[in-house]
Amino acid sequence: MHRPIPRTLLALLGAGLLGSAAQAAETATYGWIEKATIEPWGTAVKVKLDTGALTSSMQAEEIETFERDGEDWVRFTVEVEDEETDDVVSKTFERPVFRDLRVRGAGGEESRPVVLMTLCMGETLREEQFSLEDRDNMNYPVLLGRRTIQDLGSVETTRTFMHEPECNDDSPVKPHSEKEYDEDIGV
Repeated sequence: MHRPIPRTLLALLGAGLLGSAAQAAETATYGWIEKATIEPWGTAVKVKLDTGALTSSMQAEEIETFERDGEDWVRFTVEVEDEETDDVVSKTFERPVFRDLRVRGAGGEESRPVVLMTLCMGETLREEQFSLEDRDNMNYPVLLGRRTIQDLGSVETTRTFMHEPECNDDSPVKPHSEKEYDEDIGV
């Protein structure tokens, strides 16, 4: 004997399936190398999505800390190859120090300032934490760690350049102040 499925059960199942589909549509898949622009500068750079790093990192030289209105600030110069023009360009930024990062490695321990910077990835502006370090000898001037990647979506390790930065005045902004970290991210 075949029993019909009650309408309320069908409605609940449908809502669950639709909810999962909508949630899946909100997250994108990124390649292990992408292109982004550093905002508000607009310079396009290659970024490496690195699941082995917790905190994102950005190329910075001439790093100088100073005090402004009783708070710690940092002045630094970003010198990168603009991926759109192939020209080496530089810009000096001043930002409040968000926090200090202690890094331990084979060479010992060092402290790096962390600042909030905004990148355009795809069609979204994302304000993220970046530790400042001289990455001149690295292949990628910007490295995105797990704190940033968790909001992007999944990483396809066999693909590159799946999204072009296409932000404009109407682009959605994901401010750092609204960020929630997954408890398993390693905060």
